[in-house]
Amino acid sequence: MRILLVDLDCLRADHVGANGYHRNTTPNLDRIARGGVTFTHAYCANSPCLPARASLFTARFGINNGIVAHHGVGERLRWTHEGHWRDPARPFFQHHLWSQGMKTVSFSCFHDRHNAWWFAAGWQELHTFTRKRGQETADEVNAAALPWLTAHAREDNWFLHVHYWDIHTPYRITADWADRFRDDPPPAWPDQAAIDRHQRIYGPKTALDLFGLRDTSPTPVMPDAVRTVADFRKLIDGYDGAIAFADHHVGQLLDALDDAGVLEDTAVIVTGDHGDSFGEHGQYTDHGIANEAVHNVPMIVKWPGLAARGRREELIYIMDIAPTVCELMGFPLPAGWDARSFAPAVRGEEFGGWPYLVYDHGIYTFTRTVRTRDWMLMQVLHPGLYPYDDAVMLHDMKHDPHQEVNLAAERPEVVGELSRCLVEWRQEQVRKGGVPDPLEEMVPVGPFLYCKPEPFLERLRKTGRGAFADDLTRRLSRFHPDMFRE
Repeated sequence: MRILLVDLDCLRADHVGANGYHRNTTPNLDRIARGGVTFTHAYCANSPCLPARASLFTARFGINNGIVAHHGVGERLRWTHEGHWRDPARPFFQHHLWSQGMKTVSFSCFHDRHNAWWFAAGWQELHTFTRKRGQETADEVNAAALPWLTAHAREDNWFLHVHYWDIHTPYRITADWADRFRDDPPPAWPDQAAIDRHQRIYGPKTALDLFGLRDTSPTPVMPDAVRTVADFRKLIDGYDGAIAFADHHVGQLLDALDDAGVLEDTAVIVTGDHGDSFGEHGQYTDHGIANEAVHNVPMIVKWPGLAARGRREELIYIMDIAPTVCELMGFPLPAGWDARSFAPAVRGEEFGGWPYLVYDHGIYTFTRTVRTRDWMLMQVLHPGLYPYDDAVMLHDMKHDPHQEVNLAAERPEVVGELSRCLVEWRQEQVRKGGVPDPLEEMVPVGPFLYCKPEPFLERLRKTGRGAFADDLTRRLSRFHPDMFRE
């Protein structure tokens, strides 16, 4: 069996045509979807990039593998070995496939960008083809990956991981890619009323602080700030153009397989590490909180010989790819993985999915969320540099998909039910060794890796938002009394 795993950075699920997006951003992903199954409710267990791929390739929650952030104790993998030995119950996904006779190959600079040297374990070939550490573009990825694919496509038993960064801010596409959606209306939300409300939300990657401490955009396809619908349109045109650019290069991989005569006999899996907010919780262009926009990611699976087609709505994680591939390949399932197989859904059989999901975020905020089909409950362990005063946020996902209204005070019975789910999940992870909780260990440090409090407070004052600076100082003093005094 040949397996291609397409890994798209920062692609939120609702900007994919197969998930119903009204713009033609992903004709090649949609081409894959027509021959397989699209999972509309797939989520990363952890965000951002480093924790997301740690959960994918270890098939374990961040609370168990140890990686929940990009810095401090939260970036340290909890190795399950001593000396030369490793725990056979908890192998890396790629290493397990390699042990079962698959040729495992990755074209990704992920490990170099995030100092994630553990990622190298289990790849028979790991191609770090530029020194750009994630700033390489899709054409540079394909310049390395396509020759390999052309040479090896007709071979059997390979697992190929190809990773594209282009959708990650800042958007590096040329104007012609951004302009291709000029005749298509942008998403209806956020409208001007929502954007006006967002002017009062401060913090990195918010409407008036779109580039953190910078006042101007680093790229011509992005606005300096989001004050109007026109600004939002420019921003979303850049995002969608970056998606289309990455999708175009996915199409080149498919064409190479087709030219080799093996496309129909190759399994293709499409997913990503996480999405990005575009107004949700006042954030734009980035991944800073455990909300729907950040954690709901694409999941498309085309598997040769299986007749299942269309959409499935069950709750799954992207880390569930690992046991799913193993089950479909007839490989043993490691007992120490947290992930669960969704192979029955790929086969078109009855499948229940997870009854609820728990996922968390660890750079701009420390937040942990419980997601059911209808509700989302978010615990704010640390609000970072944002004006999030509520320790708990409850959102009705059927009637409030952009999470604008916190119903925690109005629906205590739902808060209680989802809180019990979180306690149940936590107890299960403790039994598996998920202590201490690395996300809780990070709270005293604070989520300040990319934007420090002092210069951001100064920015607020310099831009005429002194009252916001005072508000933020009061908030931070509750978490860091020795650093921030009222």
